[in-house]
Amino acid sequence: MLKTSILSTLLTFTLFFQACSSDSDQNTSDMVSSNEYILTAINNTQYIAKKEPNGFSVENTQGKVIIFDIFATWCPPCKAAASHLSSLQAKYKDNLVIIGITIEEDISNEKLQEFREMYDAQYTLVNSKDNRRLVDDIAESLDVGDRFPIPLMAMYLDGEFITHYVGAIEEEFIESDIKRALGL
Repeated sequence: MLKTSILSTLLTFTLFFQACSSDSDQNTSDMVSSNEYILTAINNTQYIAKKEPNGFSVENTQGKVIIFDIFATWCPPCKAAASHLSSLQAKYKDNLVIIGITIEEDISNEKLQEFREMYDAQYTLVNSKDNRRLVDDIAESLDVGDRFPIPLMAMYLDGEFITHYVGAIEEEFIESDIKRALGL
């Protein structure tokens, strides 16, 4: 009986530590480096953003202007900006990628889809576990503090910082900076 009890205990400990080891290995393989962010759009398309020495980039977007729009679905200026960003995305579709990054934790894709439909946000909206980390790193690189106003938009070209906007901004100003970045 004692042998059975000892054997059971050893088997339980072995399985416990094996399970812990297996979970740990899986999490490590799923992680990206500290300067990379996996962004999952509400249509389940994945983007990999990367922190560069002078800004941020998104995989497979070379030669395109990237705008990270940091927003919340409850924010009135963010709602107003959505249709302007959509207009710019449509106008510069081959040279511009706009990625809306919500600061809201635990928001559903359905809620983001409602925002898209209600405010004509016809650009990529991401809802990922890396949202907060990317938002914090962008804010830190822009030196806007921990409690910055939204919307916060940051513009990059091939990993190089172009400009950023805090709060509501006229569509024409954004377009002017897009043209300047693209050499148009």
